[in-house]
Amino acid sequence: MRATVDALWTHLSPSGVSWVGFYLPARDQNGQLELILGPSRDKPACSPIGLHGVCGQSLVGRCVRIIRDVADLGGAYVACDPRDRSEIVIPVEQDGACVAVLDLDSHEVGRFGEADEVGLRQVLRAAGLSGAVRGE
Repeated sequence: MRATVDALWTHLSPSGVSWVGFYLPARDQNGQLELILGPSRDKPACSPIGLHGVCGQSLVGRCVRIIRDVADLGGAYVACDPRDRSEIVIPVEQDGACVAVLDLDSHEVGRFGEADEVGLRQVLRAAGLSGAVRGE
């Protein structure tokens, strides 16, 4: 995961990506599922986070979330950096389980689209971090 984050950061930060990282599911002291920060770049991020945000929705629903403008989400958005305006989250599935989510943020509205989803899924697969890709 660290090598993947570093490679994505190197290649995507010049194009307006402001943050790249993984969140991993874990149980808190009360047994509730939450997400904890894994490898990430390039600034501190919130951890742990609940499942109500975009990352949690991607994990629980095992679905890609592409958010054109995070301001439209209201309370469903976990704001680690108030400058962030768009986000893409890809679930990482191995052996039938969602083991993490890959999260990318940008200070630009509308920075992410379907081409980013396809490319990020290919990167995850090439890195050995994800099995079969849905829709392929």
